[in-house]
Amino acid sequence: MDSYLLAAASAFWLGILTSISPCPLATNIAAISFIGRRVGRPRRVFFTGLLYTGGRTLTYLILGVILVASLLSMSELSLLLQKYMNKLLGPILIIVGMFLLEMISFGSTGIGVGEKFQKRAESFGLWGAALLGIIFALSFCPLSAALFFGSLIPLSVKHHSSVVMPVLYGIGTALPVLVFALVIAFGAQSLGRTFNILTAVEKWGRRVTGLIFILIGIYYCLVYIFHWL
Repeated sequence: MDSYLLAAASAFWLGILTSISPCPLATNIAAISFIGRRVGRPRRVFFTGLLYTGGRTLTYLILGVILVASLLSMSELSLLLQKYMNKLLGPILIIVGMFLLEMISFGSTGIGVGEKFQKRAESFGLWGAALLGIIFALSFCPLSAALFFGSLIPLSVKHHSSVVMPVLYGIGTALPVLVFALVIAFGAQSLGRTFNILTAVEKWGRRVTGLIFILIGIYYCLVYIFHWL
């Protein structure tokens, strides 16, 4: 149970780390600009933020269910994953950690969504925020893809969690938008200060997480691959 709770907390943290990384943060800022158009109507601002969060969460939930359930439903593959998952996690965590520390890089350009699409989403009213959440969730850039496919999915497979962990990850990815929705609704003058805090958190959070991933990856390699410990 403790290991599952730790894994669930890790899934939520991975979502937060994804949300405040440069590329995904850009899409979240676009969502904030969309939500901020209703700045004079605090309740609608917050409700729009919730819909955006729901759209992102639903997308990651569907992806998680499909990917995890598919991997676990294939009996032979499922047995292989259960047998070798700990061995695979070591190298995967080291690679993702190196990626977070910018020791390796594959570029940072995601699938852009322009102002034209945001105006089209505006025509859907409040529900346009949910549509933006879905589209932005699918706009994977290298870092978000590494965290989702390289960390969250293996974690979900290991703990047979095709619902809870993707949902926690999805909520984490939209958390800054919820924070900004509250700031816009109840204190727009705090917007710049909140953004600076998130930028600082992203910088150190990414480095600390990358270092932890590498250390855990080395530990997994030593224990499950080399049998040294």
